[in-house]
Amino acid sequence: MARERKISTEELYQTTKQLLLDRGYDGYTFTLLANRLDVSRAAIYKYYENKEELLSEYMVYELQTFIDNLKIVNQEKSFFDQFHALFNYIFNDMSIYRIREIGMQIPTVNQKVAENKHKLEKMHNQLYTLLQKFIEFGKSEKVLKEDLPSSLVLGLIFQTVNIPNLERIPHSEWVEKMKEIMCHGMFNKE
Repeated sequence: MARERKISTEELYQTTKQLLLDRGYDGYTFTLLANRLDVSRAAIYKYYENKEELLSEYMVYELQTFIDNLKIVNQEKSFFDQFHALFNYIFNDMSIYRIREIGMQIPTVNQKVAENKHKLEKMHNQLYTLLQKFIEFGKSEKVLKEDLPSSLVLGLIFQTVNIPNLERIPHSEWVEKMKEIMCHGMFNKE
């Protein structure tokens, strides 16, 4: 039988993330989590009624971490510095996009999950405000074209993570190529 030991929130969330990436939403269970953490299932049930509570709380944590890092990005002095910092951040841990997709599968099974989903909705609004500020800054510095819709610019930036690296170019080089295309285009100058 697993021994009772204290687990940190960080350890719980890191293990949760890894299990979600390995097994997906349907394959994630408290039994697997308890085994990986070397605790009893009862130790987890002390704090969470079900996996939906834990996963929705974990999603709040992940989104808050993203927002906190975006605030740091927005402190960079120039738009180009902010752009490079944002790009490097979103490519630093590409698993977050898979985690987000998994998080969208969480059903609202009780009040705690509903509260966490409400928090996530508010946080998405905060995230949008920060990203809008980023785009407005680029336009005010005359780096971004004024007539480009903000949603298009942000979509292009964030969708780059979905472009498959079929040639297996080293990750850092791949990120630099993406930034080059975003900043300078893909056509030779005539």
